[in-house]
Amino acid sequence: MSKYVIHPLVVGINETDQGIMTYQKGYGKRILLPIYVFYLEGGDERILVDTGMEEFMVPPAAEEQTGLKIMEFEDALATVDLEAEDVDVVIQTHLHNDHCENTYKCTNAKVYVQQAELEFFHDPHPLDHRYYSDLLDESEVVVLEGDAEIVPGVRVILTPGHTPGGQSVAVETEAGTAVITGFCCNGDNFPSVGPAVAPGVHVSAIEAYDSVQHVKELADILIPIHDMEVGIKGRIPA
Repeated sequence: MSKYVIHPLVVGINETDQGIMTYQKGYGKRILLPIYVFYLEGGDERILVDTGMEEFMVPPAAEEQTGLKIMEFEDALATVDLEAEDVDVVIQTHLHNDHCENTYKCTNAKVYVQQAELEFFHDPHPLDHRYYSDLLDESEVVVLEGDAEIVPGVRVILTPGHTPGGQSVAVETEAGTAVITGFCCNGDNFPSVGPAVAPGVHVSAIEAYDSVQHVKELADILIPIHDMEVGIKGRIPA
């Protein structure tokens, strides 16, 4: 089985409220929220988890405040010697626009999406404004229903709640199983003592809570999908 190194590439950043990440906690604390593409290096196929944002504004002094280099998608891929056409697999954790705006550029990739997420993408609830029907070429979509192995050493785990069909990605590394969360969260969702905290935005608080506990129990290495420290590390395991 391949052992992978995970490269978090920063392809956007937003300023928001911590309560967007942590249900019933952190409201009023302003945070910078990195948007990542994760490149999984180590197997025969070139795999991305999410493709991030195509159009974004960088808040003033964000790079200086965070120490992160915030790049356009193509420039970010170039740092790991890739072009969009080289990508073989895109695993979409979910289909909010900030996770899939560059997917159409990966013209040779299979795109893995959960059935429940695709159905909601086609007919989203009016309260969830982050689904855009023109962001996905469905001719390349591979539909999954539940947990599945994508390639040896990389599998997806259905983790609904933040969205109907969110999927987390378990990646085997030399340091154990790293899990990229399939729901929007940062390090504050995973306190050292007590249960994990559900995402602040969700379609089901109960499912979101259960999913975040499941991921916490499963992972040797937790990778919250919007955590600042993930980008500062630069590669996982370091």
